[in-house]
Amino acid sequence: MGEHKNTKNVLNRLARVEGHIRGIMRMIEEGKPCDEVLLQLSAVQAAISKTSKIVLEDHFDHCILENINDEQVESQLVSFKKALDSFLK
Repeated sequence: MGEHKNTKNVLNRLARVEGHIRGIMRMIEEGKPCDEVLLQLSAVQAAISKTSKIVLEDHFDHCILENINDEQVESQLVSFKKALDSFLK
């Protein structure tokens, strides 16, 4: 992802997720209530989903759109990106 505009953002998000996972592991080791653990697992899933969306958008912008020359194809891909964005919300 070297030249992608969101590399630092993605790495920061993944570091937070990593810390969050460690916290959940401690919760389990300490015998915290299941509902609290599940709430934290849900937060991690949401963070991973958001990070995945950012990576997907970066891929689309950097790897696909930047390599298109034909205007008609570009507009179709932009439309596809909007649809995909709606789907992944």
